[in-house]
Amino acid sequence: MKILMVLTSHDELGNTGKKTGFWLEEFAAPYYTFKDAGAEVTLASPKGGQPPLDPKSDEPDFQTEATHRFQADADAQQVLANTHKLADMNESDFDAVFYPGGHGPLWDLAEDPVSITLIENFFAADKPIGAVCHAPGIFRHTRRQDGAYLVSGKGVTGFANSEEAAVELVDVVPFLVEDMLKGNGGNYSKSSDWAPYVVVDGKLVTGQNPASSEETAQTLMGFIPT
Repeated sequence: MKILMVLTSHDELGNTGKKTGFWLEEFAAPYYTFKDAGAEVTLASPKGGQPPLDPKSDEPDFQTEATHRFQADADAQQVLANTHKLADMNESDFDAVFYPGGHGPLWDLAEDPVSITLIENFFAADKPIGAVCHAPGIFRHTRRQDGAYLVSGKGVTGFANSEEAAVELVDVVPFLVEDMLKGNGGNYSKSSDWAPYVVVDGKLVTGQNPASSEETAQTLMGFIPT
């Protein structure tokens, strides 16, 4: 069981002068879900090397059992510090792909031609694709072989407009995940703000927010042949 996790390389929160990146819980919980199930996990990012951590996700209020485990895991920290370059990754080498969120992906992975092609190849090969919170932003430009948007007609979720408003970044992000998914023809649904919520359509698995990260990963693994 080989799983590719793709992280952002983007660390600038728009024009705010603040930093962003990936959200720690959305990486740590899926990472350990996969590892504990015996999966071989490969990490990649557009630039390779250490992906930027959203500093807010490192604050005490946002720590979970998985983040504490990661902070005590020197081996996992070493793996994260040395992500492969995304351009060197090939769909044929993996059974599934998973994208953690954080605001970073809205700027780089959503627009990255390498990432777009990779996702389209996973979809064409009928392999599981998972994305949580802001990471469903990666579907902004992805299309199916028939030319339609990949999420068109598909049940999907992702960070809600109301959640973006709650963190006061509606006017900072390049686009709103909920609006984009709807605009691309996705059948978007959501739960209460910050509540765990996962949507499955075929082998496409999306989670709404950080609280959904572990369930999204567990659900994704259910589609991988053992």
